[in-house]
Amino acid sequence: MRLNKLMMICLLAFIVFSCNKDDDNPEPTPPRDRGEQAIADDQALIDYLSTHFYNYEEFENPSENFDYVVRFDTIAGDNSDKTPIIDSDKLLTKTVNYQGVDQLLYVLKVREGEGPKPAATDSTLVGYKGELLNSSVFDSNLKSPLWFNLSGYQVRGSNGGATRVGNVIEGFGKGLSEFRASTGFTLNSDNSVEWNNDYGIGALFIPSGLGYFSSPRPSIPAYSPLIFTFKLYRVNEADHDGDGIPSYMEDLDGDGDVFNDDSDEDGLSNHSDADDDGDGTPTRKEIIINEDGSIEFPDSNNNGIPDYLDPDTFQ
Repeated sequence: MRLNKLMMICLLAFIVFSCNKDDDNPEPTPPRDRGEQAIADDQALIDYLSTHFYNYEEFENPSENFDYVVRFDTIAGDNSDKTPIIDSDKLLTKTVNYQGVDQLLYVLKVREGEGPKPAATDSTLVGYKGELLNSSVFDSNLKSPLWFNLSGYQVRGSNGGATRVGNVIEGFGKGLSEFRASTGFTLNSDNSVEWNNDYGIGALFIPSGLGYFSSPRPSIPAYSPLIFTFKLYRVNEADHDGDGIPSYMEDLDGDGDVFNDDSDEDGLSNHSDADDDGDGTPTRKEIIINEDGSIEFPDSNNNGIPDYLDPDTFQ
């Protein structure tokens, strides 16, 4: 009898352990269809834009101590007469094809800015705040701007494959390229920086497909549309591979995507490859950089292909 009870206890323990083990290792959920999610995200963004307004009146008549920060609120009660964001003449839409799916990015261009406009490959100094559609803030650096590399670049992994690193989410980079930085700044005696009041100011409303999609982040659930408000202070022209050619000039087909330009077909995009034609001579040695910063591209054999892209011309 005691033996039977002991066997029954062991059997129950095994069953409980097995159930717990299954619970700790659930079957992974396959990602949602990007096209279907794009439709759902767009409706969620339209709903938000239709029921919220931004502080446009403060921008139209700024007070002396106005901080030029974009703020949102719900259209209700005392704010029932406000103009919804979706009806603002400052709102534009941008169709972005990413991962084979067209998605709408909503850009609130409160002020374009007067300084340099970033190329898709440039680095930008941005003060920003990120939040979800429920107004939950997941990141904020409005008072301490950070540098962001918009496109990133590729590095060769241990397995020989190329991996993209250093980039921001697709929607952030595509939206920021619609603005301009400040024309300059003043360095105060306490080493603080005071920017000319002509920097770009705006907000981006980003579907999850141009954000983190199925990959959650701290305080950002999977499939979350995102909102970024920001000030664009400065732009630096990037040369990711240090070959002397600005990265934006290595978009040879001019389609806005530097990652599909790989002249020597070695798996690294030209803007990530210090030897674009793979002839063993670094690109920097096959171009001429003049004192004024302009670049010449010699064609030694006059075949219409500059030396730095011609594997048959090398030193």
